[in-house]
Amino acid sequence: MADPNEGAVAHVGAPEPQPEATAFGLAAPQWIALAMLAVFALLLWKRVPALIAAALDRKIAAIREQLEEAAQLRSEAEALKAEYQAKADAADAERETMLERARHEAETIVEQAKADTAALIERRRRMAEEKIAAAERHAVDEVRARAATAAAAAAARLISEDMGPEADRAMIDRTIESLGKAH
Repeated sequence: MADPNEGAVAHVGAPEPQPEATAFGLAAPQWIALAMLAVFALLLWKRVPALIAAALDRKIAAIREQLEEAAQLRSEAEALKAEYQAKADAADAERETMLERARHEAETIVEQAKADTAALIERRRRMAEEKIAAAERHAVDEVRARAATAAAAAAARLISEDMGPEADRAMIDRTIESLGKAH
């Protein structure tokens, strides 16, 4: 029979396969699996999942607390917003009221000024009429005085021209006779 290595070419420098090392009859992958089981058993024995759960519960409680605080802050902010909105609305209403009051007062002042102006014009018109009437009376009195003066001067001139001492005596005599007849 033929040798099984007969046709095979030997490789020079290639290592020969070594048998895998074992300890207590277990190979390396088996030891890794055993170590992992030991770590898991240790973690369970020390209650690490409970500690992790407790830590997560604390974290959840802290997050809930933060959410509640945020909700409270939001409600306070909304309340403040509503308060300031109400104040702004009240200020707008007050501004409108003040503007309306100012318009009303301005209208009242304008109406009062118109009334005062009309009264002043009426007073000045009456004063002017009174001055004109006084000036007319003064002019009429002056005209009468001049007319009386002129009439007296004309009568004196007529009397002095038409009457002499003889005409005076005749007129006096007639007057005396008429007085005597009347009684």
